[in-house]
Amino acid sequence: MRIFFIFLFLIAIFAASLGAANAAESDPSSVAAIKALEKNFVAGVNAKDVAKIMSNYEHSPNLVVFDVLPPRQYDGWEAYKKDWEGVLAGCSGAPKMEMTDLSIQAGKDFGFGHSIQHLACVQKNGKPMDLTVRVSDGYRKIDGKWLIAHEHVSVPVDLATGKADLNSRR
Repeated sequence: MRIFFIFLFLIAIFAASLGAANAAESDPSSVAAIKALEKNFVAGVNAKDVAKIMSNYEHSPNLVVFDVLPPRQYDGWEAYKKDWEGVLAGCSGAPKMEMTDLSIQAGKDFGFGHSIQHLACVQKNGKPMDLTVRVSDGYRKIDGKWLIAHEHVSVPVDLATGKADLNSRR
C-alpha cells in the first residue's frame, strides 16, 4: 500500500511539473496582447461594428472559419466579414456579447485559445436570438500584431435527437 501512495505522489509531481513547463512556455506579453484582441472583438460585437470585429482577423484569403451558420466554412476575410454583416443586420438593436472561460497559450508568433461566447439580441422579426457557442482560435502574429488566423465555432449536439444545444452553459 505504501508503494502505491509513493507511486501516486510521483505521478502528481510529474503532472505538476508538466503543467508548470507548459505554463512557462507561454509568453506573457503575447498572452496579454491576445486577451486585448479578444476584448476588442467583444467590444466590436457589442457596438454592432463589423469593421472593429474584423480588425481582429487575418485580412487575407488564408483566414479559415468553421462557423455554426452555413456554409460549413468561410474561406477568407471577405467571406467572414459578410457572415458578420448578416448576423448583425438580423439584430434590431445592439447585440450583447459575453466571453467567458478564455484560455490562451502563445509563443512569440503563434498561439491558440478557446472560450465560451454568449450572443443575444432581439431580431428584426421581434424574436429573441440567444446563442451560446464554443470557440477555438488559432492566432498568428503578423507585422507585429496578433490576429485570429483560424477559428472554429461549435455547439454541442444531442445525438439522440440530432438537435444542437444552443444554450449549453457547461
